[in-house]
Amino acid sequence: MTDRNSIIRRSRFKRPQDEAAAEFLSSLSQDRKILDADIWVDKAHVLMLNRQKMVSNEHARAILSALDAIASSNREKLMSKKSDDVHILLETELIRRLGEDVGGRLHTARSRNDEVASCIRIALRDELMLILKRICELQNALLELASEHRHTLMPGYTHLQRAQPTTFAHHLMGHAYALGRDAGRLMGCYDRTNVSPLGAGAMASTAFPIDPRLTASLLGFESVAQNSIDAVASRDFLLEALSCLSILGANLSRMAEELVLWSTSEFGFIQLADEYSSTSSIMPQKRNPDVAELVRARTSSVMGSLVSGLAICKALPLSYNMDFQEATAHLWRATEAMEPILAVLRGAVSTMRVQKESMGRAAAWGLPWATDLADLIVTEQGLTFTTAHPIMAAVARDWSDDKDPARIASEIARASKEILGKEIVLAPDKVRQALDVQFSLTRKKACGGPAPAEVRKSIRRLKGSVGRNLAWLSGKQRRIDSAREQVATLQAALSS
Repeated sequence: MTDRNSIIRRSRFKRPQDEAAAEFLSSLSQDRKILDADIWVDKAHVLMLNRQKMVSNEHARAILSALDAIASSNREKLMSKKSDDVHILLETELIRRLGEDVGGRLHTARSRNDEVASCIRIALRDELMLILKRICELQNALLELASEHRHTLMPGYTHLQRAQPTTFAHHLMGHAYALGRDAGRLMGCYDRTNVSPLGAGAMASTAFPIDPRLTASLLGFESVAQNSIDAVASRDFLLEALSCLSILGANLSRMAEELVLWSTSEFGFIQLADEYSSTSSIMPQKRNPDVAELVRARTSSVMGSLVSGLAICKALPLSYNMDFQEATAHLWRATEAMEPILAVLRGAVSTMRVQKESMGRAAAWGLPWATDLADLIVTEQGLTFTTAHPIMAAVARDWSDDKDPARIASEIARASKEILGKEIVLAPDKVRQALDVQFSLTRKKACGGPAPAEVRKSIRRLKGSVGRNLAWLSGKQRRIDSAREQVATLQAALSS
């Protein structure tokens, strides 16, 4: 675009803008994300101007009709034109179609600063809703799998070393609850994102008699920004979204790492379905968990977007700065990465085969019952756990994986004599009961524990939470749909 045809530069500068500089400054490549939002914002703004008697019925009808024509035109052709950004592109196209006396009226009482902030918030809330829906889908997949495996034994781990036995359901619920907190963070982020900056102008609002609450209602926003400087200068909603997505990414990466580990021959706990597995170009026997590996990698990119966004936004003076344009690019990069990550993880979890026998063998190997025996010493002998711990540590130090209850009772007597100076005698039947992993788990009924009955309650609780989150999403979507219908209704009334 030459400066002579630029609706912004044409009178301010004597010399045309350098082509390389114009390309460097343009945000059109990333503005595809907000094209629909921008058209919606334009419609709401012109309807408000008309309601406030600042744009005539005739001119408002012409602008709205032209916006509809642009919306249904060839998007690729439109976005291939040279322009600073999508806002100027649309305004230029309106003026081309309607003339400046009509098309130029759209920008009354508005700046690109409050316009772009509005568009980003609208597009971001759509992304947040989609990601929240995908989280709920993944949670439901985990809950369904957990319901099937409340009695499936597996070793629990600390430091990636076998610690205490648990169930596969109990382990899956750990991931499901973490995702619930991710959903809660994103819901809070949505509410802080869904605030209308429109009416703030460049940074000092406007003297025109605008109605910011009307435009907020027409755009599905739930409130209006209370300070015009903050409205255009703030990108903390963007940084909050990146932060929430990064935490979500960290949780998903942990899940992906376990899928990688569990699918190895060394673990053999699961087998990913054919649809979510790859093979080698040279080793035909290979079955690689490439989907899970790429989840690990792509969540790292999301975290990188957060760091970049923070670095861009730090130390920027109020109010608007062009640096924000780069931060927005990182936002879209993160949101676009997260949705397929959640989708493929849900697919992988829903279709994988659980190797129950391998899990059970691993849960029984070693001394998974060491803590249970220490607890038995406490309850049977009235000792403190601090005293019982070194006794079982001494037994574990010399253990040869013999699970004979009489032999174990003998070893406990030997170790207690060595440490306390007196023998602790446990009945073999009591020891045998402590060695029964399933029996041990049924006794761990504390809230959040691995007892199958408690896990059933936990699943029921979390299903209720997921249901409420889905209902919340439906409510937010209804508000947005209602706002769009309100715009269409006002436009139809104006046209008639």
